[in-house]
Amino acid sequence: MAVMSVLDREHTVAPHTYNRWLIPPAALAAHLCIGQAYATSVYKNSMVEHFGTSQTSIGFVFSIAIVMLGLSAALFGTWVDRVGPRKAMFTAACCWASGFLVGAAGIATGQLWLLYLGYGVIGGIGLGIGYISPVSTLIKWFPDRPGLATGMAIMGFGGGAMVASPASRQLMGFFDSDYDPADAASLADGGALTGLFVSLGVLYFLIMMIGVANIRVPPPGWKPDGFDPAQVKEKPLVTDADVSAANALRTPQFWLLWTVLFCNVTAGIGILEQAAPMIQDFFRDGVGGASAVTVAAAGGFVGLLSLFNMAGRFVWSSTSDYIGRKPIYMVYLGVGMVLYVFLALSGSTTMAVFVLIAAIIISFYGGGFATVPAYLRDLFGVFQVGAIHGRLLTAWAAAGVAGPLIINGFLDRAGGAGTLTADAYRPALFTMVGVLAVGFVANLLIRPVDAKYHEDLTDRHAQAETDRQAGLDAEAELSPSSTRVRLVLSWGVVGALLLYGVSQTLVTALNLF
Repeated sequence: MAVMSVLDREHTVAPHTYNRWLIPPAALAAHLCIGQAYATSVYKNSMVEHFGTSQTSIGFVFSIAIVMLGLSAALFGTWVDRVGPRKAMFTAACCWASGFLVGAAGIATGQLWLLYLGYGVIGGIGLGIGYISPVSTLIKWFPDRPGLATGMAIMGFGGGAMVASPASRQLMGFFDSDYDPADAASLADGGALTGLFVSLGVLYFLIMMIGVANIRVPPPGWKPDGFDPAQVKEKPLVTDADVSAANALRTPQFWLLWTVLFCNVTAGIGILEQAAPMIQDFFRDGVGGASAVTVAAAGGFVGLLSLFNMAGRFVWSSTSDYIGRKPIYMVYLGVGMVLYVFLALSGSTTMAVFVLIAAIIISFYGGGFATVPAYLRDLFGVFQVGAIHGRLLTAWAAAGVAGPLIINGFLDRAGGAGTLTADAYRPALFTMVGVLAVGFVANLLIRPVDAKYHEDLTDRHAQAETDRQAGLDAEAELSPSSTRVRLVLSWGVVGALLLYGVSQTLVTALNLF
């Protein structure tokens, strides 16, 4: 019990001398691991063969995980804020790793329901808690650059698939000598899939422990050197008051922002989910004809989109610190509408035009995810921003269903796979323009939150005093030399993972050219 007490909130309050640049790699350690959820397609066909079931049945595993992400983020958001990020991130690591191990047992025994329970339900809970737990902490450590801070963390979720995709292929090749990681048609056997899930469960747990070890909340009254809180108050829509999670749900601003996120994600995920067949269909020689884009080149296109997805999370969210959250969403939604029109009308002219437009659209998709926590901080303050963020992520779960349904609904009516052309996509793309227009209007309607929803913080004084004393007690815990070692090692691990993912993705993307 004494060992586990290190996870308690009072042991998570940092001394005033704590280096805030230890927090981004802590967040990245978590998000790079849970971002594996976007890489499930790598072993999907092997799962179908192993269980002798349909694509839909295996795809349902991913759907359960994403639904559980939204539900757990909404349900546990207040708990995460109350117990602190360390206990929350440890819980997320345990659920995420356990999900892989239970899933491995399902693969080994041929019990698909165990895969649903493990990766889908238990792992999905880890996804939700792991996604939100470091975000509000980053905002508190970077009040001067909240967009930069959340962009760094959520960039990891976009980059997680870049790491997991090549790593999964290589691990399956290690466990199954007949599997060829370079051949998209090659299938791994059940033993390789079991070994993959066990390996990922153990490795991800160890990496996420880096985040657990380093994550801390700032002591009361802490602010960065040279930072003047009065300058923040002068920015449009930015409040110095606080709104509870319960009260946030009663404001029109929350539901307008829910609509904004839903529309932005719906539009982006439609392309992301259909990326490989879409580029092949846009450059097909007539209905049922051969495509000018090979399977390998289509895979390169998917890899390139993942790079822009990750980069957009950092670049656009950081840009919002300078131009504001509302204006950057006008870019995501307004420019996005124009790009969808261009994609529908001119996307099939040259491959360069198609790739460029799609890449920018996906960068807006990633940027929308990374910017929304800072937008919430502007509107509702930092008091329960993690819990509010968790509730807002239900828009992601809804969009994850709506986006593919819109795209696939139009395509199913147009013809079967391998027979479609660019014409088949145009109705769906123009529908996405309408979806983005709804989000654009919702963003225009967002105003500062009425003072009647602001929280009376009197009852927080006792907690602040407890945190202040905990911060003083922590002063002697860390020496400057140990902090430097932590800083180098933490950034070294997450930097190596990102470098591996980017280099592997660039190699794949070369197939486009």
